[in-house]
Amino acid sequence: MDEMEATGKLVAARQLLKTGLERSRDVAFKLANAGPRLRDKAQRLANLEAKLVQIQKCNSFAVGDQIDHAIGLATALLNVFNTVSELQNSLMADSCSQLSNYLSIMKRFEEALEFLADNCYLTIQWLDGIVRFIEDNAIVNDQRLLNVKNSLAILRELQTVENNARINGGPLDFALNKLEFEFKRLLRDHSVSLHLASPENQGFIGFSLLQESVVQELQSILTRLKANDRTENCILIYVEVRSSNAELSLRNLGLDYLETSVDDLSNMQSIEDHINRWSKHLELAVKHLYEPECKLCNDIFEKIESEVGTRCFAKIASQSGFISLLQFGRKVTQTKKDPIKLLNLLDIFLVLDNLRIDVNKLFGGKACTEIQAITRDLVKRVVNGICEVFSELPVQIELQRQSTPPVDGGIPSLVSFVTDYCNKLLGNHYKPILNQILIIHQSWEQETCQENLLENQIYLIIKELALNLDTWAKAYQDMSKSYYFMMNNHCHFSNLKGSKLGEMMGDEWLNAHNQYKEYYAALYLKESWGELLSLLNQKGELPFEGEKWEDNDLLKKRVKKFSQAFEQTCKRQSKWVISDEGLRERICMLLVQAIVPVYLRNFEALIEQDQGAAKYLKYTAESMGSMISSLFRPKSSMQISSGQTHTRFITKIKSLVTNQFRASVTAI
Repeated sequence: MDEMEATGKLVAARQLLKTGLERSRDVAFKLANAGPRLRDKAQRLANLEAKLVQIQKCNSFAVGDQIDHAIGLATALLNVFNTVSELQNSLMADSCSQLSNYLSIMKRFEEALEFLADNCYLTIQWLDGIVRFIEDNAIVNDQRLLNVKNSLAILRELQTVENNARINGGPLDFALNKLEFEFKRLLRDHSVSLHLASPENQGFIGFSLLQESVVQELQSILTRLKANDRTENCILIYVEVRSSNAELSLRNLGLDYLETSVDDLSNMQSIEDHINRWSKHLELAVKHLYEPECKLCNDIFEKIESEVGTRCFAKIASQSGFISLLQFGRKVTQTKKDPIKLLNLLDIFLVLDNLRIDVNKLFGGKACTEIQAITRDLVKRVVNGICEVFSELPVQIELQRQSTPPVDGGIPSLVSFVTDYCNKLLGNHYKPILNQILIIHQSWEQETCQENLLENQIYLIIKELALNLDTWAKAYQDMSKSYYFMMNNHCHFSNLKGSKLGEMMGDEWLNAHNQYKEYYAALYLKESWGELLSLLNQKGELPFEGEKWEDNDLLKKRVKKFSQAFEQTCKRQSKWVISDEGLRERICMLLVQAIVPVYLRNFEALIEQDQGAAKYLKYTAESMGSMISSLFRPKSSMQISSGQTHTRFITKIKSLVTNQFRASVTAI
């Protein structure tokens, strides 16, 4: 039963649509036929006006014929009015679901209104002239004059139809409101936020964000609304819907970090993660959101006005969050000045420079003045901030001169930081950008362009760092530690060979540091271990056959004194550090080679003559070598001292000790 009822409804709906189409065709036919007839009568009216002077000589029958033609024209206009009424009923009753049909009816309705208004005006003038002529000459009867006057009254009433249709609440105003509603519905139903970080949404560049059929429907609505001076509401609707959609697309990226205050950014341990995310998000926004959004604006509003699309896009970008993205970069420029800020600003400039062409293309119009101003201000702040920090780097290093040197005699953190920092500035990533910025800043300041600004500033930085090292070395009360400190740092600089900083400073500079490393290593060994070695090299080394046992007692005292001195020296230097593994192994090997063989010659042979002397030998040659090898290791290296590298070094020490022992015994 339900199926039969549904079928019946479908048949009835089809019949209703068929009847409507037939009625629409009939109305169109009548309207098409009325036009030529009215134009014909208007032509005849012009001919009649030319002959009005001769009407006085005509008999009443001729005037009556002209009156009949005028009344016929009025009747034709009344038929057009009936057609207008039918079209009006369709506009009021029909929905916009069949948009093309609705727009067609609306267009015919407007044309009929315009036709009616224009021809009513001409016909009224014609009939009004006839009435005046008849009244002046009294050449027809009163009934005919009454008919003309009635026709005039009807035409004057019809003349107000167009104005009444266009007023607020009128049928045309009602239809235009329906079109605006349909415009908003189409936009909302087909505007979908993008997941910008997803690869599938990257293909929107160069393509429309809406289906072509939807774009065409929106264009058709705008064309009809433009004909009635009603586009402003649609522009507001478009900006509202697309701004909300773009804002949601940006929110999907996760932009909470944009709300971080300047103080919080300044106090953060590292803001590189924020800047990296911002860089990626800014590029996604420009290339994958706003570029296709700009194209969509131009596609939809291209038939309205050339500037409307640009105006809409500027508002969408401003209201959806693009300005907030730019303002995050400004926050970074306001953070406290330090060397890391320079790198952060360089990263920001790199992003802005890479997007410069895209941003200029999208936001270059007059409507985008706000975004243009914010972007220019950001670039200016970034460039000035970079140059300000860069120019103060030598001064900042000099200010560290009064600080205390490291207690372990190793490489100060400032030295490691500055050399790594300079290598970054001279690297392929930052050097071209920094050079570009320095040139830009010179042009802004109208200064004479100087070459090698970057390299010259690096020279000043390294010079100040060298002066710091000299000052810190003098701060040690222990001269051996001062030599040790300089040995470490000259080694650090000589190891810069192959780096960007090393290439800039040159081989002569690197070789000089290598020579200073050897020089201070020799001074350190002499100053720190020389006294200990002197205990081993005193006369009376061995009690040969025939010598007195008193010499053995003297040797035992020397064993004890040496052991105490060796232990104190190792203890004093147990927290000293040599960061360079090669230098550390080399110093340890030199100490083993200098101490262990002499120790073997002087003391271990004593055991062969006095078995009780073993209790005086606190250290064996092997344990002594192991103890020396454990010196100068960084904490991280000490924690893994049982690792492969340390084990290999101990093996080398044992081999050296064994060989030295064999050589000593052979000599004996």
